[in-house]
Amino acid sequence: MSVSAPTHAATPAIAEATREVRRTPWGAILSFCQREPLGAFGMAIVIIMAVAGFSAELIAPYSPTANDFAVMTEPPSWAHWLGTDQFGRDLLSRIIYGARTALIVGLSSALVGGVAGLVLGVGSAYFGGPIDLVLQRVFDVMMAFPLIIMALAVVAIFGTGVQNVIIAITIPLIPRCARVVRSSALAIREVPYVDAARACGYSHVRIIVRHMVPNVVAPFLIMITAFVGQAILAEASLSYLGLGVQEPVPAWGLMLQGGAEEYASTAPWIAIFPGLAIMLSVLGINLFGDALRDELDPKLRNR
Repeated sequence: MSVSAPTHAATPAIAEATREVRRTPWGAILSFCQREPLGAFGMAIVIIMAVAGFSAELIAPYSPTANDFAVMTEPPSWAHWLGTDQFGRDLLSRIIYGARTALIVGLSSALVGGVAGLVLGVGSAYFGGPIDLVLQRVFDVMMAFPLIIMALAVVAIFGTGVQNVIIAITIPLIPRCARVVRSSALAIREVPYVDAARACGYSHVRIIVRHMVPNVVAPFLIMITAFVGQAILAEASLSYLGLGVQEPVPAWGLMLQGGAEEYASTAPWIAIFPGLAIMLSVLGINLFGDALRDELDPKLRNR
């Protein structure tokens, strides 16, 4: 009895200490990694991609636009770890700088399209009636076209370049976000505390911002992560078709355009490494988004 008593007395203290650690940011991250190992792997890919892209000047061994015609289509070596392209440019440096382009386009398109969809979706569900009817029919028309087709149409109107590519990808994302947010907001509109807020004379803006938007944040955050991956793929597709980012801006899709076909047999690394960069970035974002969904959804978390 003298030995077991301290053990039982120490158990609540250990449990409380564990809870205190989990309340800290690092403890929450560690707990997330233990529960969602694939999500932690995806988060690590995203972090590496972000650090490499936004500190490219410090990490990249060469300038992404510097031509060296003496080493054109050189295979991977100690001087050029991933080889060089048809203009003698270092592939590793271009991939690192291309991560910045992919993140700028992906995050900008996802955030702007997601916020616009959030506002329209919640507003459509809250006001209902003719406003909801008109918005939903407009969204039906927009969603009848695949994302890449709609983006191609917008690029054809506004032209190429990073800013126009962001606009072209943002517009198709708006109705996709609005539809999901609206489905969640329709249920929240009927709960008693929203009726109580109306009875108290609160304005529509206050009810939407204070009572409805916080309850659709979970699906909204999950969609943002999915949209980032879709936007990166769309940007790479547009650049590969010659309608996205233009030279000399380094972009992964643009790198595929320059070497995917002509040098597929003589210098395959020109297309392999940018393709792997696209695959890993989208895989990491999707894994992190799936883990975030599991964490934010109480039903999946309990499972």
